[in-house]
Amino acid sequence: MKKTLIAVASSIAVLSLPVVAEDMPGMKMDDMPMEGMQMEQEAQQTPTAKASGTIKAINMQKGTITIAHGAVPTLKWPPMVMGFKATSEQLGQVKAGDRVEFEFKAEGMVATIISIKVMK
Repeated sequence: MKKTLIAVASSIAVLSLPVVAEDMPGMKMDDMPMEGMQMEQEAQQTPTAKASGTIKAINMQKGTITIAHGAVPTLKWPPMVMGFKATSEQLGQVKAGDRVEFEFKAEGMVATIISIKVMK
């Protein structure tokens, strides 16, 4: 009985060892696109949100735009005035006082404009 228990316990221990890609034939960690996988996971964790609002200020040097926007249900945010990171191209498309619709991603305390369009 003891020999059977030892044999079963040994089998379980061996089967529970992690399999490392480097131990698998034809697989090398260097060949695996780990960065792409990580970025894909991050993209899935950070939802894209949509909002509309009025541009209050643009800071070309800092690459930011301040928008007074309405509620953002996707993120459960109330209406507020806040700054967003934006590209110089995006900043050049708008001016203070414009009513805009925009998409953005929020990561922690940093929100980044993905697209922005002046409403007519």
